[in-house]
Amino acid sequence: MAVTDHVDLNGFMEGVKKRNPHQPEFVQAVQEVAEDIFEFMEDKEEYHSQQILRRIAEPDRVVSFRVCWEDDAGNIRVQRGWRVQNNNAIGPYKGGIRFHPSVTESVLKFLAFEQTFKNALTGLPMGGGKGGSNFNPKGKSVREIMRFCQSFMTELYRHIGADIDVPAGDIGVGGREIGFMFGQYKRITNNFTGVLTGKGLEWGGSLIRTEATGYGAVYFLENMLATKGENLEGKTAVISGSGNVATHAAEKIVQLGGKVLTLSDSGGFIHDPDGIDQEKIDWVKTHKTHRRGRIEEYVEAFPKATFHAGKTPWGVPCDVALPCATQNELLGEDAKMLVANGCRAVSEGANMPTDLDGVHTFKHARILYAPGKASNAGGVAVSGLEMSQNSERRSWKEEELQQMLKDIMSGIHNSCIRYGDQGGGYIDYVKGANIAGFKKVADAMLAFGVV
Repeated sequence: MAVTDHVDLNGFMEGVKKRNPHQPEFVQAVQEVAEDIFEFMEDKEEYHSQQILRRIAEPDRVVSFRVCWEDDAGNIRVQRGWRVQNNNAIGPYKGGIRFHPSVTESVLKFLAFEQTFKNALTGLPMGGGKGGSNFNPKGKSVREIMRFCQSFMTELYRHIGADIDVPAGDIGVGGREIGFMFGQYKRITNNFTGVLTGKGLEWGGSLIRTEATGYGAVYFLENMLATKGENLEGKTAVISGSGNVATHAAEKIVQLGGKVLTLSDSGGFIHDPDGIDQEKIDWVKTHKTHRRGRIEEYVEAFPKATFHAGKTPWGVPCDVALPCATQNELLGEDAKMLVANGCRAVSEGANMPTDLDGVHTFKHARILYAPGKASNAGGVAVSGLEMSQNSERRSWKEEELQQMLKDIMSGIHNSCIRYGDQGGGYIDYVKGANIAGFKKVADAMLAFGVV
């Protein structure tokens, strides 16, 4: 095989930026992975000559389409939809659908790129994809959301399938939206097949799927602490977000003896020095999910808490932190505050919630820091198990699924140690996750030839 001229990291990233102008989130995600992969590939000529990282950083396809729908007042509305199918070297494309006004092609490309490595880490046969729309479900009636979901699926259905691409939910897409989309898929194709995950239990869904991402992030946090002979008993936790991932992460921390101090939404964060116990978590779940309320109203129900408008919770002293809201919510200065205040461990429940400055700060401080592609893989892991259940026309019991989730998170943790152990008791979980995920996908790509 001919030896190629190796481009260095800076040269590689210049090419990524040139090919993806005005896509900062995607460039950031590639940079975070490439920083570790280039060192790993240094003496592995085949990865260089076959341009493996270059190929992973170029989606297989990006499908963009118009979504027309009618609001309750009879006005015709137009949104844009996407499906990014990044890589299917180890299985069908798998990744959520996000409905939020912040959705752009760059955001979905970064999510699909991250998903490729995350899915590889689970050990399940799933490739990486992501989709969504700049549609905002907030303030819309149920019938408006139904009409939008049906219109979205009328285009998307031709690009997905149980052995092609299996979407799930994400921000703005829960069980209700999955139901509307699955109903439309079934109507169009006359197929009842496992083409979506996150379905209702009555029609092919899996137990613990709702809890899986938040629980998994805490299980990973437990595994990290165990390497230091510690656990969550008596530890204080700062959590961002107040949706599905955040509330279930809080729930599991409380179950394991920890004390949760904060939750947040786009308006700011609440700080409850008495701790957010299960009763309060249940209140947040009902308030946010069913009443579509704001987190600031928590202080009306629990007056000892305080609300901090327009701020994030990273200045509150804590033992552990779990960013569970959205990308780039924890910046370099926030990371420095957490470290200065004695934070011992960070487990990401969201996708790329920490910017590159923050990542470098945590790594330099040598704290326990788990990137989302490792620590929040529990959700897609149970989605993968839902796919298996759909294929077998069966369902597993909750205790079986809980054990599988724990085993998968433990397996991911072990993979991170294998490739991230730096000696002296320090494990670089970012490096470990990036290399472990890359190697699995890369080796499959090498087996297929240039395709």
